[in-house]
Amino acid sequence: MSRMPEKINEPLARVHLGIDVGKSRLDIFVHPVGVKSRVTNDKSGIAKIVKLCEGFDVQLVALEATNKYHQLVHRTLHEAGLNVAVINPYRSRKFADALGQLAKTDTIDAEVLARFAALMQPQPTVPPSDHHKALRDLNVARRQVIDEMSTLSRQLHTTDHPLAARQIRTRIRLCERQQRALEAEIEAVIETQDDIRHRFEILTSIPGIGVVTATTLLTDLDELGRANSREIAALAGLAPMNRDSGAMRGMRTIRGGRQNLRNMLYMCAVGLSRRDGPMGSFYRRLVREGKNRKVALIAVARKLVVIANTLIAEDRHWRPTSSALAD
Repeated sequence: MSRMPEKINEPLARVHLGIDVGKSRLDIFVHPVGVKSRVTNDKSGIAKIVKLCEGFDVQLVALEATNKYHQLVHRTLHEAGLNVAVINPYRSRKFADALGQLAKTDTIDAEVLARFAALMQPQPTVPPSDHHKALRDLNVARRQVIDEMSTLSRQLHTTDHPLAARQIRTRIRLCERQQRALEAEIEAVIETQDDIRHRFEILTSIPGIGVVTATTLLTDLDELGRANSREIAALAGLAPMNRDSGAMRGMRTIRGGRQNLRNMLYMCAVGLSRRDGPMGSFYRRLVREGKNRKVALIAVARKLVVIANTLIAEDRHWRPTSSALAD
């Protein structure tokens, strides 16, 4: 399966791999040599990918983020010493559009990812630790329970039938018990891991960031402390993007990023805008200067994530005299 050099002194070809991830199989494309392969998405199939890579000088492997199906291949290839970049599917799809690649098959998607890796040179992504993954899974489960309770509460207000209302209340109480159990387990994971607990304590030292927001930052923003301020704001979906063309100057808007995290930080900003303190003062100053209230709230949310990034990078807690919260 692997392509070995014909002569003992022949250098290995420098290549980039793209892997299209499915639930049960993986499609591989090797750029620019054009080698294609398909293996099962399990340990034996991934071992064949590692063997294939031995015949090349692999610069980077690119695969798309999925709910969970990419995790095994990501971790295994990383442990084999390969650089692996996990790509946002939106970016790879836009890249395919820019190439004029309108057709979509598993093999084509793998080739697009390989070409994306070669041209865009994304940074390798380190797999999360087992404890970090557990914390992420628990936080997602908690978020889903909260969403279910919100849906049930709306249903309760739209039904007049006693039996339906009684069953909805029972399900709401079940969700409340599940929420408490998940939150207790989240606290236990944080408490038993020194590194996670230390980062968590830094985040919760920032005014306006509580347990839920700190946990979401830890689980949804792996780049925290490793990116610059502009990058971290963009990853959180809080960086204003220009909309200019020729002489036209459009209103800058936020887009992209990680929606759950953006929503969480926005709600923190709403709470802070109503309080005394540096963030409340910052919000009110922007409003006095003529900023739209929603724009001012987004600025507060952006400032929050930038502060969190700075404190994690500098490994220090927020202090009342910290210049990070200055107007």
